[in-house]
Amino acid sequence: MISRMLFYGNYVLCQCLGLLCVVFVSYWNIEWRGGFAWDASFLQFNWHPVLMVTGLVVLYGNAAILYRIPFTWSQRKQHWKLVHAALLLSSLILSILGLCAVFDFHTGYHIPNLYSLHSWVGICTVVLFTAQWLLGLVGFLSPCSPLGFRKLLKPVHAWMGMAIFILSLASCLSVTRNADPPPITTNYIAYSSHPAEALFANFLGVLIVAFGLVVLGILSNQRWSRLEPGEESSRVSILLSAVIS
Repeated sequence: MISRMLFYGNYVLCQCLGLLCVVFVSYWNIEWRGGFAWDASFLQFNWHPVLMVTGLVVLYGNAAILYRIPFTWSQRKQHWKLVHAALLLSSLILSILGLCAVFDFHTGYHIPNLYSLHSWVGICTVVLFTAQWLLGLVGFLSPCSPLGFRKLLKPVHAWMGMAIFILSLASCLSVTRNADPPPITTNYIAYSSHPAEALFANFLGVLIVAFGLVVLGILSNQRWSRLEPGEESSRVSILLSAVIS
């Protein structure tokens, strides 16, 4: 009972931090970057951080911890597999749209693509994410997938999922001034001359780190993992043996 209460406390904190991440990154681009458009202009670039933080961090993190929610343990896992896959697909679509936004902007202003560490880490993350989603679709949702293959794939799938999430966090936090769009109008002002914007962006970074730590904390706590058939009885036997000895 106490373990479940601790989980739901962390889960609520996770949801609050995720919502704040989306609100902060959206407000940042509306208040200081001029808003949004889809016309290969600077305003189209503003979609990139919003879509990436929303999709690759917040939605992905929530999909990763879905199986840890005790409410789902008493229900058919197949239904939650579909929810898990749908959340990750939504995350992947938003991430691809975020890449389209920045590539279109670069093309419109003849700016080279993939010239920064941020872009290298980001594109590798999305490529790995795509491969992970397709492999999960074939391995866990396909009725033709052998049980032995699923057992072999499960630990790899879980490890890759955490690795991709960590890469997503690293990509968001590796943004430097070199990764920002260069000045394209006379109204552009250097980032260093915006103390309010700089402080706000730093707070956004702290929120992303906090969200990531809570998600990783939930994933690393084995007491909050969903037990497969047969695992519950073996765990009880281990606990009884430890008490008796």
